[in-house]
Order: sequence, then structure tokens, then C-alpha cells
Amino acid sequence: MSKDIVAKGSAATDNKWRFEAVPDHEDGTRLDRFLRRLFPGLGQGQIERMLRNGLIRLDGAKAKAATRLASGQTLRLPPVIAETPATSKPAAPRIVASSSLRQQFDDMFLAEGKGWLALNKPSGLAVQGGTGTHHHIDGMMRAMSDDAGSRLRLVHRIDKDTSGVLLLAKTIEAARSLTDAFQKHRLEKTYLALVMGLPPESGSIRDPILKLGGKAGEKMQVHEDGQSAQTLYRRLDHAGRKMALMALRPLTGRTHQLRVHMAHIGHPICGDGKYAGDDAHPGGLIARRLHLHAWQLKLTDGKVITAPPSPHLKASLADLGMDLPAAGWRFQDY
Repeated sequence: MSKDIVAKGSAATDNKWRFEAVPDHEDGTRLDRFLRRLFPGLGQGQIERMLRNGLIRLDGAKAKAATRLASGQTLRLPPVIAETPATSKPAAPRIVASSSLRQQFDDMFLAEGKGWLALNKPSGLAVQGGTGTHHHIDGMMRAMSDDAGSRLRLVHRIDKDTSGVLLLAKTIEAARSLTDAFQKHRLEKTYLALVMGLPPESGSIRDPILKLGGKAGEKMQVHEDGQSAQTLYRRLDHAGRKMALMALRPLTGRTHQLRVHMAHIGHPICGDGKYAGDDAHPGGLIARRLHLHAWQLKLTDGKVITAPPSPHLKASLADLGMDLPAAGWRFQDY
């Protein structure tokens, strides 16, 4: 597809527009990913420019590349796309729901309520697929559903190497409600992190975060031109001045926020070589894995879902002589 697609589209607004309805199996998909699957020749930069210019609209309104689609919504596409044949990819390849896959999913079960189900995601398991990632929770859910209308849906993400609470929606209506709650930060998230050094007992980190360009991939940095970001922290236990167990609460939802903020104040999360290099690997009996766990999630009705920490985090704390918080511990209690 030509790189001057935006210019051509702008000049041809008096021609026919193309309208694409969002199918059930794409409910919750990012808008840009849906378009790239539908039109493989369409580049990310082209999509974002057309969105900024209002050439691509969702239910008649402007949208962003990261907007999550809902089944039944309608995309209006400019004439130049209307002339381009779409690929016929109705859904991601279906994974065979073997008994071992179902058992793995069942082993992650934490809790269930009206419209939602919570998992304790293990470290190392991706939430969604990507280049070279074929086994992930989204694929597991697709494999176990009888049809697109009955499957569980993602409403948020946690990093592949982070363990802990992952909330899923049972219905399209619940997915929309929970996605909105996450976007508006109405759900309270508390993480456990084993960090290097001895941070203060409590505090707040207010440093903007910017995505690095070039070949850095999905890597962030503290930068004055970045998006606002705030993290609250409480020290729960420590092993001298060597390492400490922290409770972290992100008040914003920036990519890698906790990892970037803790590294920025000089106390990187143990095992986080991406943001601290060798300084994040203390050696000895401590596993060279990210020691970050999505521990508690407080829902809008006040219910708190708690996920037992990962085996490697528990083992490291035991080796260091540190204790996990008592049952019922809440961030606001301190």
C-alpha cells in the first residue's frame, strides 16, 4: 500500500467510504491490530495519522490506535482503504483444548464473581500472543470456548514476567464495564516487589514516563516529556540494607511503570535486568527472575482478590529471612 495513503484519502473524501462492523471474535481487540490484520499492507504510522486526522472513525467519533473495540461497533474507513481488498482472517488460529491445557487453566483459578473470573498468572506466561509467542492466556481462552459469544475476555494486562492477579470478563457487557473501570483507575492494584537496597519506609514517586524510540523496543524511561505517572510504596520487610520487600500501588497505568520508577530511585526490582542490568541480579540463592507480583486487586464493590506469590518470590524471601504480609493486610492500613 502506498505511503501517501493519508494524502490520497484526504483528497478523496467525496468518494464512497467503507464501513466495517466489529465481529464478536474481535471484541476487546486494539483498533490498530484489527486494521493491520484486515489490511496487511497498512502501516502503523499510516493508521495513527488517519486517526489523528479523523479519516478513520469509530461509531462516528475519533478514536486512538489503542482503543479497545467492542462487538457490533462500526468503523468508517477512508476511500483509499475502501478500494483495498481485505484479507479473510475471521479469527486467530484455534488452539486445541487438550486436557493438559484445561488443567493448566484450572490451576490458575483464584476467584469468581458476577461477570468476572480471576486467575493467578504465573511468571513466564504471556497474556497475549506476539512474535514468537504462541502459548498465551488469550489463546487458551479461545481454545476452551464453544463460540465467540461464550468465551472469557481480557480487560487488562500484566507483563509476561510478572505473576499475579489477572481479571477476565465473562460477557461482553462485563468486559466493557471492567475495561472502563481499569481505564479510569477505579480498581486498586497492589503489587509485591523484592527490590535492591533499602528504600524509605513509605513514599510517592511522581516522575513522568516516556517510551524510548529506535530499536529499544518496548522500553520506557523517566523523562520530562513523558506521561504523568505516580506510584505509592510501603516497605514491608528488609534484609539489612541489602534487599527489601515492598508493597507498590500504581495510581496510573503506564507501561512498566513500577519497574521504571523503582529503578529510577535507585532500588530496582530484583531480576529486572532490562532496567537495571547486572545491578538487579544479586547472585547467591536468588533466582535471576523478575520478583514482581500483582498481589491484590480491589474491585469497585470493595471485594479484594489476593493471589499467593510466585514460587520463586516465596523462595527468595525465605532465603533472606523475610516474611510475607499477614492475611488481610491492606495498603491503606499503613
